[in-house]
Amino acid sequence: MSVDTKVKDILLEILDIKEEDIVPTATFIDDLGATSIDLVEIFTAFENTFNVRIDSQAGGKVKTVQDAIDLVQAALTQKGAAS
Repeated sequence: MSVDTKVKDILLEILDIKEEDIVPTATFIDDLGATSIDLVEIFTAFENTFNVRIDSQAGGKVKTVQDAIDLVQAALTQKGAAS
């Protein structure tokens, strides 16, 4: 399963949204209606699902679905480089 698909699955599980709402340019707060608590839950789910550590500063810069996918992919790349 791809990173994109897993990220979308996490968003569907945590947020009360439809799959068609999850587009790369959708913003978490304005478009998907995420709260700050939802965001914490989403990033915790990313860390647990992908077994990576997400830096809180980098996480704070994430605004869109594509930003989140890119962040997870970067964390996976960094994890691979550290192995």
